[in-house]
Amino acid sequence: MIFNEINVKSMTLVFFKICNHFVIPAEAGTEDSLPMKQYAVYILASRKNGTLYIGVTGDLEHRVWEHKQGEIKGFTQKYKINRLVYFELYDSVQEALLREKHLKKWNRIWKLRIIEERNPYWKDLYNVEFGETIPR
Repeated sequence: MIFNEINVKSMTLVFFKICNHFVIPAEAGTEDSLPMKQYAVYILASRKNGTLYIGVTGDLEHRVWEHKQGEIKGFTQKYKINRLVYFELYDSVQEALLREKHLKKWNRIWKLRIIEERNPYWKDLYNVEFGETIPR
């Protein structure tokens, strides 16, 4: 397992590299505490090197499932963008929204590079992470 540490507002976050994508774990709590909600910034693709969509959600499994079912009207439905090819998890919605805005400003080559670095075969990470299950 590979990890890097950064300090954000006097809080240390540890980035673990697992299965070619990064996970930012929730802060450690007591055994009795509930886990903190996590927010995901994600990239969907229509196919390898196809049309890309960047979004943010508090329930990655459910949101991607909605995209796959065509329940999200608009751009992703029109261009059949439903393959989860990249995601990052955050403990705060503010951090996730900031990262989403940051990624949306990147040029296409940079976006393709981060996908290729963590998911070189453009596997649908929905199937890897969640299987073929139907979310609640």
